Amino acid sequence: MVQQQVLDRAFAALADSTRRDILTRLGEGPATIGELAEPFGMTLTGLKKHVNVLESAGLVTTTKVGRSRECRLGSERLDDVMHWITLYQRLWERRLDGLEAYFTLEKGTDE
Repeated sequence: MVQQQVLDRAFAALADSTRRDILTRLGEGPATIGELAEPFGMTLTGLKKHVNVLESAGLVTTTKVGRSRECRLGSERLDDVMHWITLYQRLWERRLDGLEAYFTLEKGTDE
């Protein structure tokens, strides 16, 4: 149940394109709230709300550095999300492989 809640928070956070863009930017390296807000033309307060959602989902960590707040990717939750996606990817690959084998077999009997 806990794992499900972790995934729910992560996927809810990832549902917003601005938050996905923030994660993409943080993939290049750490950035302050101000640096993240600049390309969006967003206020610091508005961007901080997005960062808070990402942080509560465990996708981002923040650290106070002087008067700024530095953000970094929080890879642990991304690993959880990737693990879940990989499980379902394998499941669908097996199903599609089975479907392909069925149609290949059927095609062979028609000839």
